[in-house]
Amino acid sequence: MEVPKKAFLTKGVGVHKDKLASFESALRNAGIEKCNLVYVSSILPPNCKMLTKNEGVKFLKPGQITFCVMARNETDEPNRLVSSAIGIALPKDNTHYGYISEHHSYGENAKKAGEYAEDLAATMLATTLGVEFDPDQAWEEREQIYKASGHIFKTTNNVQSAEGNKNGLWTTTVSAVVFCE
Repeated sequence: MEVPKKAFLTKGVGVHKDKLASFESALRNAGIEKCNLVYVSSILPPNCKMLTKNEGVKFLKPGQITFCVMARNETDEPNRLVSSAIGIALPKDNTHYGYISEHHSYGENAKKAGEYAEDLAATMLATTLGVEFDPDQAWEEREQIYKASGHIFKTTNNVQSAEGNKNGLWTTTVSAVVFCE
């Protein structure tokens, strides 16, 4: 298998009486339902170009084996808040790999879930680059240290949150980094 050269972020939400159909609906909403998804861990390959979702889905073919890092969450409890978040940390030196994290939470709004995932990815990258930091500091403080270190170029997050369907139907959220080409 070759190292992916391109990737994109996507997210979606689905609602259905059946749990699996709710998940499929979320994948459809995210634009990746036609692929056979294979979950991989947390490495963004060196020199991997991040595309927009619209650019990225053009590379996907029905039935294709497609690697992704996915956060998924679901509930059938009315009004229960669920979130699926992906965090990404990119090194300044693009010949070095970056990190992707996934976070699945209940009761967290999108901002909080996204910041948590972003913090997690940045912390993983910082530790591999030897950036010293206090893990007990707030994310905003550590973010400044990471970026001031000159090693971390960019961090971001992608989040899908939703409240459980009021009638108890399954509500599924997904957020993913999808690798292509």
